[in-house]
Amino acid sequence: MTGSSADGARLAEAGRAPSGASGTAATAEPLLRLRGIGKHFGPVKALAGVDLDIPAGQVTALVGDNGAGKSTLIKTISGIWEPSEGQLVWQGKTVHFRTPKDANAAGIATVYQDLALCDNLDIVQNMLLGHERRRHLLLDEVSMETTAKQTLHDLRVTTVRNIRQTVGSLSGGQRQAVAVAKAVMLDARLVIMDEPTAALGVSQTALVLDLITRLARRGIAVIVVSHNLNDVFKVADRIAVLYLGRMVAIDGVCEFDTASVVDLMTTGVSHRTHAGNGAATDNGTEG
Repeated sequence: MTGSSADGARLAEAGRAPSGASGTAATAEPLLRLRGIGKHFGPVKALAGVDLDIPAGQVTALVGDNGAGKSTLIKTISGIWEPSEGQLVWQGKTVHFRTPKDANAAGIATVYQDLALCDNLDIVQNMLLGHERRRHLLLDEVSMETTAKQTLHDLRVTTVRNIRQTVGSLSGGQRQAVAVAKAVMLDARLVIMDEPTAALGVSQTALVLDLITRLARRGIAVIVVSHNLNDVFKVADRIAVLYLGRMVAIDGVCEFDTASVVDLMTTGVSHRTHAGNGAATDNGTEG
């Protein structure tokens, strides 16, 4: 295999072993296992025969060109759409998520690009929206504020000075941090992040990437959907490449470089790495 030694050194410096290294994280049963996942919209095949394992405590980057099926796949995992075929195995048991509420209850949280935050509410209100705490029929503001503050502290989100400021006044990176903290507070075991650094500046991107790394260190599985390969190589333990609705490569980040990932995203094959498993057959897709 053609791996990048620089990528291996980067992971070692970050205190994270490359995917495939010995240890519990590398040998344990995957938190989520996808087998033969397909999704059809009439005659259009958005996904076909997708297999993917998501281990706890690791960052899996899901990449692909526009229309590759990334959005369809994360919406299938998140319970927005049921798969047309195949199985989702969550913590060793086959599951059927018919609604996002089912996925949330199991421990899967998805942070979409629009973040789904209410700009007119403050940070505490956003983090506990739908999960407000009551005491004697009234909102327990003290308990809610303490919980929100502790969660942000545990994730080392230090750029938020006042948790009672409205979300509309926050920067893009701070908003991402609030959305992720909400997922963590609700005991998510798997956090899916859709283009988390899109349209962010350098400093805000660094904040979000650091947050992703901290999630993995807490034992939480993370799926990051991104077009930014620089960000992918900074935080990912594993890379999964979709091409025309099929999974064409899954391997540790050290088995790829930027050129091989681009090859796989655009053609479905790459001669620069053995991580690919061949080109996908042509089909209609929805990205």
